[in-house]
Amino acid sequence: MTVRAAIITAAGSGVRLGHPVPKALVHVNGVPMLVRSVWPFAAFDHVVVTAPPSHHTDVADALRAHGLSQVQVVVGGDTRAQSVAQGLAAVPAEADVVLVHDAARPFLPTAVIDRVLAALAAGELAVVPVVPVTDSLKQVRGGHVVEHTDRAAFAGAQTPQGFAASALREAYARAAAAGTLSNATDDVSVTAAAGLPVAVVDGDPRNIKITTPADLPATDLAATGSEADLRSGFATDVHAFADSGQLSLAGLVWPEHPALAGHSDGDAAIHALCDALLSACGLGDLGSNFGTSEPRWAGAASIRLLEHTVELMAGAGWTCVSAQVQVIGNRPRLAPRREQAQDLLTSVVGVPVFLSATTTDGLGFTGRGEGIAATAAVLVRRGSVSDEHASI
Repeated sequence: MTVRAAIITAAGSGVRLGHPVPKALVHVNGVPMLVRSVWPFAAFDHVVVTAPPSHHTDVADALRAHGLSQVQVVVGGDTRAQSVAQGLAAVPAEADVVLVHDAARPFLPTAVIDRVLAALAAGELAVVPVVPVTDSLKQVRGGHVVEHTDRAAFAGAQTPQGFAASALREAYARAAAAGTLSNATDDVSVTAAAGLPVAVVDGDPRNIKITTPADLPATDLAATGSEADLRSGFATDVHAFADSGQLSLAGLVWPEHPALAGHSDGDAAIHALCDALLSACGLGDLGSNFGTSEPRWAGAASIRLLEHTVELMAGAGWTCVSAQVQVIGNRPRLAPRREQAQDLLTSVVGVPVFLSATTTDGLGFTGRGEGIAATAAVLVRRGSVSDEHASI
């Protein structure tokens, strides 16, 4: 199994954002920017955050307050590359791949992570997500345009940038020995300087970098006030146990229990969550999006259904603010793997998904051990992007 590590760079001062605390600690709709940037990586094996020396404790406290106590916080360096080197030193030796992401990109769709990981799994050593350049490019010297450049030959680089761990370590060691590390603007430039080819995958225009206050109103999550559109959703899902197979519940496989019968893998917890999200956003329900009339979802892992639900929400301008799921049944015992399941669901939804479990004291079909039920409650948001109501 591939061991995945992520480094989130959060050691910058963020002077251009005009805030008295480091940029990573600035709140976006009530949540520190850093926390939003870490959430998509919550299911990784190792996550390291680089923090400003003056705010190391503050960063650790912010992560802990949002359920991310497993994240390791290290002191960053004077430059971004030096901070990555500090983070890389904290990544365990057994890591196979390392993704490096800027904390200033708090709206990262998980699909971008998937594309980077897929390229690494296919054998690439260095991968960067890119977006097309939409503005005309001009080379300027002395206050005048001296050359008109074809933008088709260029692309805008985003993060996370992904690497085979051994290749990134070697590239950084070479750059440090040559004294060129401080000149690096991103990580693929370090690996390229070491002679490694850099592959590209599609980035996402939503994955913007927050640099100045003007960047914040460009996102729905930056908006507050009466124009923000908040909706709640609630759903219930029920599945009977099948005669064979392995149970899928809350995104995890429980091999000691039989599967739940259903069109996909019968994961009642995820199905309830998807249904609540879809209904809150006015996007139909589980049956209309993933029912038996859609053969491509037959036997599918329900985590794929959740990923598609989040993509549908994003396409309609919605984002989840909070989510809770309760599993109702005598088995399995959720507590030993609760955090693992929560981390997985959180990495897809983009905000913490909290799980609970209960029984029915022997009453009903769940009490008789015939199946599992689940309920989900969510809050979703579509905010105004007007400057008047935007805030940090």
